[in-house]
Amino acid sequence: MVDRRFKDNQSQDEFTDRIIHLNRVAKVVKGGRRFSFSAVVVVGDGNGRVGIGKGKAREVPEAIRKGSEQAKRNLIQVPLVNETIPHAIEARFGSAKVVLKPASPGTGIIAGSAVRLILEAAGIPNILSKIIGSRNPHNVSKATMIGLQNLTTIEEYAKKLGRSKEEFIES
Repeated sequence: MVDRRFKDNQSQDEFTDRIIHLNRVAKVVKGGRRFSFSAVVVVGDGNGRVGIGKGKAREVPEAIRKGSEQAKRNLIQVPLVNETIPHAIEARFGSAKVVLKPASPGTGIIAGSAVRLILEAAGIPNILSKIIGSRNPHNVSKATMIGLQNLTTIEEYAKKLGRSKEEFIES
């Protein structure tokens, strides 16, 4: 398995970050409730690189900043073929299962909730997806990232099936 992570030597402004989920949690103490925030953030360059991160802090902007920094440290490269993914894949995290399928040009992103935000950040314009089981945004986003990380290039996939690369590019 090829590790597709990148070092943080790129400029910070080439990435866009979007909030997948923001959660307010309360800790009950003697004087009342203490609120803090948890943010799941996706970062991508729109050209095949994407990462997710989770940040927790007492203030919303600080939680988002921490999540964004963690996401930039967890960047992966997604292989693309004809503006879609090379092959269908299923991935699980917890009880969330995400199915990703390649789509023909002009289809758009057919996805829900966290999956859509991750695929948009990655810059995949045509793809089909389905969330099965839990709709928890934390688990769905992690399952989506596992699926994207486990994608193989079209050459590796054709070799695995014992066919030529050209058979997959034409279809």
